[in-house]
Amino acid sequence: MIVAEFQEIESGKKNDRPQIAAALAACRLRRATLVIAKLDRLARNVPFISSLMESGVDFVACDNPHATRLTIHILAAVAEHEREMISQRTIAALAAAKARGVKLGNPRLTPGDTRRARRARTAIADQSAADVLPYITQARKAGCNSLTQLAAALTARGIETPMGRRDWSRAQVSRVLARAEAIAARNGHG
Repeated sequence: MIVAEFQEIESGKKNDRPQIAAALAACRLRRATLVIAKLDRLARNVPFISSLMESGVDFVACDNPHATRLTIHILAAVAEHEREMISQRTIAALAAAKARGVKLGNPRLTPGDTRRARRARTAIADQSAADVLPYITQARKAGCNSLTQLAAALTARGIETPMGRRDWSRAQVSRVLARAEAIAARNGHG
């Protein structure tokens, strides 16, 4: 029986993985086994895999369900090496292209494009925060005081996150509130 579902979008190269941390916490609370789609996507970092193995949470990778501790360490080492090789090849290819005179980046960018794009992203994020703020206000009136409670309330109401996801996190609520404060300050209401 699946008790919770978490989707990590962070790189397997990073150690700061909030969804993995939440999944581990949920598994510890429920004494559940963590099910991972693919081991090489979980971590391309041997110390991270080692810490996961020492976390006290059993886990199984769907792409290698019979893997032992030894094979998991070996596969993690291979994945880490593969990540380093990809990085080196990418760096070398970019350096070779630059040496041949290839202009790196988007050749269709014109002066001011990045500034306009930043303004457009800011406007979209501001609108998203403005759209969500009334629901946060309602949740506060209903007694939700912490960021965790507010996130749970938004999730329960079916309000999508700014990225179109279903589940809200405390960090997302915090960012929406910070953006709402910044908007109010810009408009002279703060």
